[in-house]
Amino acid sequence: MNLNRDSLQILDRVVELLEGGFETLSSSGQTSGSTSDELILNLVAEKLHNNYPYHHPMYLGQMMKPPHRLAHLAYTLAMCINPNNHALDGGRASSEMEKDAIHKIAAMVGWDNALGHLCGGGTIANLEALWVARELTGGKAIAVSSQAHYTHNRCASLLKVECLEVRADERGRMNVGHLEELLDANEIGTVVVTLGTTGLGAIDPLEEILTLQQKYGFRIHIDSAYGGYFKLARNLSEYGMRQYQLMQHADSVVIDPHKHGLQPYGCGCVLFKDPRAAKIYKHDSPYTYFTSDQLHLGEISFECSRAGAAAVALWATLQRFPLAQNGDFAQRLECSRRAAMQLYEWLKESPHYEPVVTPELDIVVWSVRAETASLVSAKAREVFEAAAARNLHFALVTLPKKLVEPAGQIMNWDNDEVTCLRACVMKPEHEDWMPRILQELENVSREILEK
Repeated sequence: MNLNRDSLQILDRVVELLEGGFETLSSSGQTSGSTSDELILNLVAEKLHNNYPYHHPMYLGQMMKPPHRLAHLAYTLAMCINPNNHALDGGRASSEMEKDAIHKIAAMVGWDNALGHLCGGGTIANLEALWVARELTGGKAIAVSSQAHYTHNRCASLLKVECLEVRADERGRMNVGHLEELLDANEIGTVVVTLGTTGLGAIDPLEEILTLQQKYGFRIHIDSAYGGYFKLARNLSEYGMRQYQLMQHADSVVIDPHKHGLQPYGCGCVLFKDPRAAKIYKHDSPYTYFTSDQLHLGEISFECSRAGAAAVALWATLQRFPLAQNGDFAQRLECSRRAAMQLYEWLKESPHYEPVVTPELDIVVWSVRAETASLVSAKAREVFEAAAARNLHFALVTLPKKLVEPAGQIMNWDNDEVTCLRACVMKPEHEDWMPRILQELENVSREILEK
């Protein structure tokens, strides 16, 4: 758990400091916690037991990384006054913190003068980026990889924009040859490039897509909600590092601080290279934007009310973990990457499994060795359930034949899709825990696959 007695003692002291800033006010009459509050919270704690242990290194399932203790404390502290980062008078201090945090994330991308803001998560962030793209391209179609997040199709539907699916290659990356065919045959205004797909962690070939942009003139939107922070890591493949080095050439970028940025949900971020994108958001609110001529964050956001506490938590975390290569934050990402590669190398040597692709970030996907696709899927589910019974938690992912077939282990494709096992090795502690994880996986494999 990322809160303990020491954390609560720190919180008790800083709440006193916070209260001191408002000491000129008379008492509001608010009462302290009661016995009934504690009884209800006891009930809440008991109900929360009905969860997977997302915070623990033995959990490698979905993309759920516990927030850092500092983010948790800063968020809780801010909630004492519950600021709203829509208008400055609703969150003066937290709005300034958000602007500073956005500037730091944009600088990591390579932009000095970007426009951006925080939002509830990657879905809203991508929706806003594609909405701006629609307005600037006259409603032309968008193109996305078949391995891109499903949110893009839904966003396109909401925006009444055609969404064209680009085939993925055998590594899960966007197939540039097929993209060019679509560009020749359609009016495409925006290409969505994913740097870190949520299924496989694949990195689309941004450098090749930038070359096509010179010929066809489309906008490039980078969905790096999951993988954006890996721009700081130095232990990716040469190919992966090269794509991240080119991020600044995109028109817009989405990164989720609540994925690898150590933040609580929900904390997404959308950035636009050209700050003139603000004109697309332009609107008026005569009872909201009256306190200052400075930019109110609600003037450049779909969402109106937003938790200022999210900005406070992110700002505080960035004081502790600056976004710099060689820094503590970057090293934590590199730990996750090394742990993922340890798992991958073990799987390559295992008689029971076959990795689907070489990991490009910290997501590892593998299939069970079996003669038929249906049996592969069934065995994967058995391993998943048996591992969970041992408190080792993975996820399952369904993949098309094209991605799994190159491994050459399935002789009878009685289904066109196959269920595989998937691990998000995204906690830095996973590096130290990997020997135990592998031993438990070996025990499960013998129990299920050797009977």
